[in-house]
Amino acid sequence: MLIQHPPQSESIWLTIARLLRWDKPAGRLILMIPALWAVVLAARGTPPLPLVGVIVLGTLATSAAGCVVNDLWDRDIDPQVSRTRDRPLASRALSIKTGIIVALIAFGCACGLALYLNWFSFALCIAAVPFIVLYPLAKRFFPIPQLVLSLNWGFAVLISWSAVTARLEFPTWMLWGATLLWTLGFDTVYAMADREDDERIGINSSARFFGAYAPIAIGIFFAGCALLLAELGIVMALSGWFWLTLGMAVLGWSWHYWQLRSPNPDPSVYGQIFRQNVWIGFVLLAGEILGSLN
Repeated sequence: MLIQHPPQSESIWLTIARLLRWDKPAGRLILMIPALWAVVLAARGTPPLPLVGVIVLGTLATSAAGCVVNDLWDRDIDPQVSRTRDRPLASRALSIKTGIIVALIAFGCACGLALYLNWFSFALCIAAVPFIVLYPLAKRFFPIPQLVLSLNWGFAVLISWSAVTARLEFPTWMLWGATLLWTLGFDTVYAMADREDDERIGINSSARFFGAYAPIAIGIFFAGCALLLAELGIVMALSGWFWLTLGMAVLGWSWHYWQLRSPNPDPSVYGQIFRQNVWIGFVLLAGEILGSLN
């Protein structure tokens, strides 16, 4: 197995920053988006700013913890995948002990922030922990591990919505379903970049499961997300701003589907689509804020 080490000039703090994926902000922001969707809609467009701050910091801490846990589980797999072989634990730039300490600190920060929430939201935070810790194992035995990741993203909706209302409502589950389908869509795209490596080493992914039909599956996931968001807009009587941004999102997802349907898409298109979904998520967030202020 070829182990690649980072440049000797890189400081330990920069290496830890890479372990936390702070050098790749798109992956950190994309977990924050459904949490912000939920808090904005639950509060009808005007959530308390301290709560928004807790949710922003909480998603960053949780995402960081999830990344480290993922790399701890996959430290012997990542060196065999071109996209991940330079990760700090895979390249042995950091020790397992350091990784565990960083993960515990990140979980501790997330737990401290969760204490600000009501008891029901705090209980949901605790319930999410096994999904975060065990998600990396799903690719070893479950044919669609992206579904487990989607459930993690779904907790962001449940926690944030209940942080405002102290309960889960019918619109909560509509947003939860939309978030699951959106996550299945963009993470299946992300998995397409690793499909050849995953096949070679026997790792499961939704991209492998759907095979040649992966673009169609992604199109269905995005379409289902759009339909649930549209139904949510009707149920919550959101104004035209929401419908404008939803239309923009549908155009974006349609373009992504068209790109993926190309016989030989450029490998860089997978990362581009993933990053563009971050922008789509924030566009929808703006529509939800403006659309709630009737």
